Amino acid sequence: MKPFTTLKSKYITLQVNDIDTDQIIPARFLKVTDKNGLGDNLFCDWRYNEDGSPKADFILNKPEAQGVQILVAGDNFGCGSSREHAPWAITGFGFRAILSTSFADIFRGNALKNSLLPVIVDRETLNYLFDLNETDKDAEIFIDLAAQQVTLPNGKIFKFPIDDFSKTCLVGGIDQLGYLQKHQAAVEDYEKKHPARVNSLAR
Repeated sequence: MKPFTTLKSKYITLQVNDIDTDQIIPARFLKVTDKNGLGDNLFCDWRYNEDGSPKADFILNKPEAQGVQILVAGDNFGCGSSREHAPWAITGFGFRAILSTSFADIFRGNALKNSLLPVIVDRETLNYLFDLNETDKDAEIFIDLAAQQVTLPNGKIFKFPIDDFSKTCLVGGIDQLGYLQKHQAAVEDYEKKHPARVNSLAR
């Protein structure tokens, strides 16, 4: 995975509450086990007409969405089923972070495992970002993961929470398996020093 250290980007907004995972990536795309191409189907039913042509008025199809890495969305983002394909599709499009007042717990966990940073903001901040985006499409947000802080376009800085393990994995660009592999030498050393215990657990 790509390491997440700092991020400075323009942002786009989806001013919709309770965006569920079936809207993020519809169930008909869940048969795939390869992440490649899922970004093309992000918000598919909102993004395309029945004939497959893009809807000109949907934000992802507008010029200002191209290259943007931060999405600002309404309350309770990622509710619904637990599909890991949702963060796959979001990162496949190019997003690295999502700002919202709340996230569904399972979605938040899946996002953190897939190099997608969910950042919780208060209602005042969310409304400010929504309003600013209406008049200034070039406004940028700066995220510093090491410091766990966000700098808004007006210069205001706020802290956000994240657990130490997820932070370590994001900064290092590794998933849970990658974290374990980094400690392979220590694991092997433990096994050599405690063969009786290791063998008893293997039985």
